[in-house]
Amino acid sequence: MKMYVAGQWADSPTMVPVKAPYSGEVIDSVPAATEQQIEQALAAAEKAAVAMARLTAYERNQILNRAADLITANVEDLARTVSLEVGKPLGEARGEAGRIADLLRLAAFEGSQLRGESLPVDAQVGAKGKLGFTLRVPCGVVVAITPFNYPLLLVMHKIGPALAAGNAVILKPANQTPLSALKLTKLIVEAGLPENGLQCITGSGAKIGPALCADPRVRKISFTGSTDVGEQITRVAGVKKLSLELGSNCPVIVMPDADLGQVASALAAGGYVNAGQVCISAQRVLVHRKVYGDFLDALKPSVEAIKVGDPLAEDTKLSAMISEKEAIRVGTWIDEAVQGGARIVTGGQRNGAVYAPTIVADVKPSMRISCDELFGPAVAVTPVETIDEAIALANDSKYGLGAGVFTRDVNQAMRFAREVQTGMVMVNWTPLWRADLMPYGGFKGSGIGKEGPRYAVEEMTEIKTIVLHGLDA
Repeated sequence: MKMYVAGQWADSPTMVPVKAPYSGEVIDSVPAATEQQIEQALAAAEKAAVAMARLTAYERNQILNRAADLITANVEDLARTVSLEVGKPLGEARGEAGRIADLLRLAAFEGSQLRGESLPVDAQVGAKGKLGFTLRVPCGVVVAITPFNYPLLLVMHKIGPALAAGNAVILKPANQTPLSALKLTKLIVEAGLPENGLQCITGSGAKIGPALCADPRVRKISFTGSTDVGEQITRVAGVKKLSLELGSNCPVIVMPDADLGQVASALAAGGYVNAGQVCISAQRVLVHRKVYGDFLDALKPSVEAIKVGDPLAEDTKLSAMISEKEAIRVGTWIDEAVQGGARIVTGGQRNGAVYAPTIVADVKPSMRISCDELFGPAVAVTPVETIDEAIALANDSKYGLGAGVFTRDVNQAMRFAREVQTGMVMVNWTPLWRADLMPYGGFKGSGIGKEGPRYAVEEMTEIKTIVLHGLDA
């Protein structure tokens, strides 16, 4: 496939193969953008930002709703593309692709609802005869840098609100999964977006990312990825608006009064969807010692029932990780934990890029499988004595994206919700749950800013203050 730069579907001298993680086969190739093409994209976006800002809210809304209709007509093709390039089971890929059109429609609506406010400037001495008010205006040029794990959903959570707010967008998808983003770009462009309102540039993130992020023509950067890369962006960005959705190692607390059947069912999804490659995947499970053994007995058959296989098979529930290298890393971390005294309850095997769904028990909080972001199909289970210990361990992390607690005691649930240092808390479910309209983002090393169309539109706009003078003259 070609990339879309400066109004053209363009090649480059170097093409990058895109491999299916499950089979290892090359399914397509994309251009590696040159320095000249990066500059062309920035220059085109600067001009397009003027045209995008001139669109009325009605016009933006109409264009994006047309794009949503085109997306709806292409859901199956988009889903199969996701399944192939991510290694995601087809059922999960269909679920992802099926959310995109409604998410874009919601973003289009929120972009049409931009509001300012009147300012009581005459409350200040000497301000008689003056009228003040604010407008929300587009940032201008937005750079959206997206990860491999949800190559449609997380792209749309950035470009939908950015376009709806009247910005020009340069999209840089993950190097491993560019095909979904390119197909999505094509559909949005076909809907009648002004020329270069959206561009999609492919190639090395290490080369393209710094060039885009450091450029002064870019006013807003929205990035989802690792905390390390997020920190690198902050060092090169300069004076820009940033939204950074970064790493996590989400804790789940299981109290003695929890319904262990419900917990096991929830964790069999929350710890293993997309082979655990989700920022809000349940990673650390902190279980009250009174029910520790019963919990493991309940969770084991639920995890062993997860069907592993070809992502395109209809009954597959877990398939390849994004690469064999990543599967090897997960195995290394689990082996380290076992050598340190933890034990594997089930799983622990690897076949190429496929790592079996795994439960690791008796995990010490200092082990890498617990204190870092695993991003793989395993949960680390640790016994705790009290709710106080559980909260302390949940907060003993450089991350703070999501958390979950299972209990029938509303007082304990609300105490946990108030005291845990995360951007989102789920009560009687795992952190792996997201409504696209809700504010989404974390604390600490998990990032800054919020996604969700209403909140992202605010992030993609700026407040302009206007004062009229001499009204009594």
